Amino acid sequence: MRAARLIQMVLLLQSRQTMTAAELARELQVSERTVTRDAQALSEAGVPVYADRGRAGGYRLVGGYRTRLTGLARSEAEALFLSGVPGALREMGLADAASAARLKVSAALLPSLRDAPDSAAQRFHLDAPAWFREPETPALLPAVAEAVWDDRRVTARYRRGEDEVQRVLEPYGLVLKAGVWYLCARVADGDSSRTGRTYRPYRTYRIDRFKAVEALEERFTRDPDFDLPGHWAEQAERFARSILRAEVVVRLSPEGVRLLRYAVDPPAARAALSGAGEPDGAGWVTVTLPVESEEVAHTQLTALGAEAEVLAPQGLRERFAADAARLAELYGGPRRPGRTDAERRAG
Repeated sequence: MRAARLIQMVLLLQSRQTMTAAELARELQVSERTVTRDAQALSEAGVPVYADRGRAGGYRLVGGYRTRLTGLARSEAEALFLSGVPGALREMGLADAASAARLKVSAALLPSLRDAPDSAAQRFHLDAPAWFREPETPALLPAVAEAVWDDRRVTARYRRGEDEVQRVLEPYGLVLKAGVWYLCARVADGDSSRTGRTYRPYRTYRIDRFKAVEALEERFTRDPDFDLPGHWAEQAERFARSILRAEVVVRLSPEGVRLLRYAVDPPAARAALSGAGEPDGAGWVTVTLPVESEEVAHTQLTALGAEAEVLAPQGLRERFAADAARLAELYGGPRRPGRTDAERRAG
């Protein structure tokens, strides 16, 4: 433990040249007295740590001393590639590994490049969770992440509807989508023996629905053809299409065509526009739009206002006609102060 701290102290002084005892204590999470003792130990071991006295003083390395202890461990190297998502690293339990990796890289940089990590951090930041929701870290995420890194099979118990199901999984990869963590895994049959195991297609699980996860001793051999980004894109597209169980026929103005992809789900917009007929004399086109339900279609198409006309089903068309009549009543004349909507409808 102390040896790792001493190495970290040397790397800090390499990357920042001069640091006060308070700064070192904060970085190393120890007391200033411990920093003083560590500096003395390094000096006795031949590392030229020098203490400048006074208000502007601090600790520094003399004579351009550089340690060669900058090789990255595997976990540090893997975490370094994820360092643009600090929240995700923290949730997976990799924050310390990423911090150590960044420190080693900083120590290996030329003095003229030492500000590169801070410069990049002040210019680019990824905020993964969606708006207006408080992100929650699934309690079992670190255990799942460790199994993913280690290619280790797990026994997982998870919630499916009202029931709990237990499966043996080969965890291939984690995906963070709009603040929600998912696991892409290959599912084995119920037999936990090493032989006779049959495999089903890759499946996707929400981590927050796991009730228990236990890593097994046995590891699995990853399929070299598995592509996590490609698999996720395919699954996301398939899910989006699976919920589009109804259809509406809509006429769209040129502006409505442009705005459709902002009003409805992207797969639905693509499917509708790919089958659009020829524009009429006014430039309007008729499309068949896949939707989740008439209720959802009403909410989505309302955003297009007068740039869309619902032709079918008749019930949805009548609903928009009623909306239009009500809007005409609301805006058709000067507003009378104090008059409620109910009073206006009553005449």
